[in-house]
Amino acid sequence: MMEGFGPNSFGELYAQEYDTLHNPGTTEDCVNLIADLAHDRSILELAIGSGRIALPLKARGIDVCGFDASPDMLELLKQKPGGDEIETWVADMADFSVDRRFGFAYLIFNTLYNLTTQDAQVKCFQCVADQLEPGGQFLVEAFMPNRERFQDNQAVRTKHVSMNTAWLEAAQHNPVTQTIDYQRIRITEEGTRLMPLAMRYVWPSELDLMAALAGFEPVVKWGGWHKQPLTPSSDMYVALYARPAA
Repeated sequence: MMEGFGPNSFGELYAQEYDTLHNPGTTEDCVNLIADLAHDRSILELAIGSGRIALPLKARGIDVCGFDASPDMLELLKQKPGGDEIETWVADMADFSVDRRFGFAYLIFNTLYNLTTQDAQVKCFQCVADQLEPGGQFLVEAFMPNRERFQDNQAVRTKHVSMNTAWLEAAQHNPVTQTIDYQRIRITEEGTRLMPLAMRYVWPSELDLMAALAGFEPVVKWGGWHKQPLTPSSDMYVALYARPAA
């Protein structure tokens, strides 16, 4: 596990460029599915970030609020039109509590993997269960683990090359702990900048076990935001769980 990388590290390192460099291109499809699943229920977003999903949900008249471990990311949200109308607070995904209950919660864009231990990920599910009403649902999106991209549990990729810059990504994989330590290296005329990132990936079957430990029941898994089937060739998955109705 990467030493020194904590819950607020991502925001401190990436907030300034987050909206420019971290758009997966699935925002509209994600918003449409969450709005359809949540109906008129109140929504809690874990790791709300700069509001990529919360803002369009709010614009549809949906009751959404959320938290993030990074004050920097929340400040990005507040600076956007309508951002100050969304209730937000600073909290850790593995240790949070709110004095209200929600009908729907979601954690998307691989953000569960930012919790770098299995124990922390299990605690996240338990916290969500404590905040949901009976029958409330929890949606998680994450990439499908792929060990084939590593050779000797290492990988180096070229992310961007131009006349004046080269962006590289180096990664070390530990299959025992299911962790990946990334170092994103930006070389420019001004010098070199290091952008670390630590993750712990989760297999879909392991996710089911985490949900079951928190008292959730499985509803469905898809291989994308259009409800396509989850298959061995899927690059990502969307899993939906529910608290028992009574």
